[in-house]
Amino acid sequence: IRAHLVKRQWQANETVVGTVTLVYDHHARNLSEKLIDLQHHHHGAVLATTHVHLDEHLCAEVILLKAKAREIEHLADRLRQQKGVLHAELAMASTGIDLK
Repeated sequence: IRAHLVKRQWQANETVVGTVTLVYDHHARNLSEKLIDLQHHHHGAVLATTHVHLDEHLCAEVILLKAKAREIEHLADRLRQQKGVLHAELAMASTGIDLK
């Protein structure tokens, strides 16, 4: 039931919470700068970012977002499209508002 309510919130383009998990090759040309630029462009939506070095080439990053659903989906798509991003996953959640 909860998943259905969250999905309705996202479809209605309400203010929601989401996370984008990325795994990427930090040696890909200008990729780190592009990822940072995208986050700065959506600075009002980005609550926190966690960056972890997995090995000499790979990094994982989790970005916690709170914004209108379409803005989060747009940012997730833009992050996913960057050359060198090996995995990008959007997890949708709700703010807990109006879930009656």
